[in-house]
Amino acid sequence: MLYRGMDRARLDAAYNNSAAVPTVDAMRADWDARSASLRQSRRGHLDLAYGDRPRQCLDLFLADSPNAPTLIFIHGGYWQNNDKERFDFVAEGPLARGVNVAVVEYTLAPDARMDQIVDEIRRSVAWLAEHLGDYGADPARIYVSGHSAGGHLTASMMNLREIKGGLSISGLFDLEPIRLNYLNVKLGLDPAEARSNSPILHLPTTAEPLIIAYGTAELPELCRQSIDYAEAWIGHALPGRLMPVSGANHFTILESLADPDGALTHAVVEMVAA
Repeated sequence: MLYRGMDRARLDAAYNNSAAVPTVDAMRADWDARSASLRQSRRGHLDLAYGDRPRQCLDLFLADSPNAPTLIFIHGGYWQNNDKERFDFVAEGPLARGVNVAVVEYTLAPDARMDQIVDEIRRSVAWLAEHLGDYGADPARIYVSGHSAGGHLTASMMNLREIKGGLSISGLFDLEPIRLNYLNVKLGLDPAEARSNSPILHLPTTAEPLIIAYGTAELPELCRQSIDYAEAWIGHALPGRLMPVSGANHFTILESLADPDGALTHAVVEMVAA
């Protein structure tokens, strides 16, 4: 057995979110359409470069309130798929509640190893801290969020002084099972990289509050990853909480952030207010 009593076939299935949700292609098409509509209707600054590589860019959408806080959103795709444009739709919820949203893109595997991907997100945070004031936003109030692989990258940013709080959605916090399953064909993680990039093994000494959210209808391994990380985070006397989203699967959970009245949007608003 490779991991937690699972052989390779079972471990592959345990992390295959798309296979577990038959309607995922229709959902992605809907996200694409809604994101395109948002870019048409909202005041946005698109493809702002935070580095020199082609995918080191972000879309910044500004709320109507001046000097507003900013929520970074990091997309998922197991560090090897997707573009920021597909996920611009999630900005609608926070924007309606007076929170700016920066949707960040990054170089994908196999063109980048995990260390580089994590470093690129750090660079995006530093760029926003330096430049948000140029767009009328408050550079001292930056919060970070992300989904799936983006949830992993969110947790990896919680030791940065620029970050005032985080929302990790359906994240991956222990990369050892990723190293052992089908996802590693493109990622190419070795044991040392898996350990050094597993947030559960590198909890910060101090941090701002982190909300660790997952859908109760997700694959059991995805639920376990969030539950285990929340236990480790809180057990380390760090501020934060576990937030199960009832009935949500790995993809529908994003609706609770895109919806101005969604549970994750309310969690962001409460975190920013605090």
